[in-house]
Amino acid sequence: MGGESLPGHPWFPGSAWARSQVRLGDVEPPVDELARVAAAAADGDPLAAAAFVRATQADVWRLCAHLGDRQSADDLTQETYLRAFGSLHRFAGRSTVRTWLFSIARRTCADAIRRTGRRRLTLVGDDELLERADTGNTADRVGEDAVVGDLLARLHPDRREAFVLTQLMGLPYAEAAAVADVPVGTIRSRVARARADLVEALGADTAADDEHGGRRTHG
Repeated sequence: MGGESLPGHPWFPGSAWARSQVRLGDVEPPVDELARVAAAAADGDPLAAAAFVRATQADVWRLCAHLGDRQSADDLTQETYLRAFGSLHRFAGRSTVRTWLFSIARRTCADAIRRTGRRRLTLVGDDELLERADTGNTADRVGEDAVVGDLLARLHPDRREAFVLTQLMGLPYAEAAAVADVPVGTIRSRVARARADLVEALGADTAADDEHGGRRTHG
């Protein structure tokens, strides 16, 4: 895809207009309003389609970055919207629009991982991450992103998915279960195991740092 926008659709992710309109931290409209916007977009209203992308793209990108990788997040986000707009007219309202869209993003990431055979690990944020970050405390934020990305990459994919959906994306357990297409109890179990894995990983990293520090001191 290479980040190219669809001809005739300036609102599509990847276009200059879309990039100028979408900022991390944009306030998402209320659920009912988002459903109304999605319905209008399904009827062919280009302004509604643009509003739908503007309201959801930041979260979709974050989800793709965590379930896929940051280097591919732009392409995965664009593929998610390609699929979403292709099937928006079939959205039956059995879940929230956000749950439906996140489910598509999840499947898009899973398909990409199956095609490549692995999930790439990015330990340091790329130039786009630096551009998106505020100028204040940029180094701290990039460092935190690197640490979080490293730790999450060590988790089993199912546990990482549950943890990202609930702890990073802020979805209720029931909504995360709908996105992952598993029972709520399974999400709770995976999140608990992910937390235990992360605590263990942090402990191992701390012990390794202490050991290396001790070697340098006595060296």
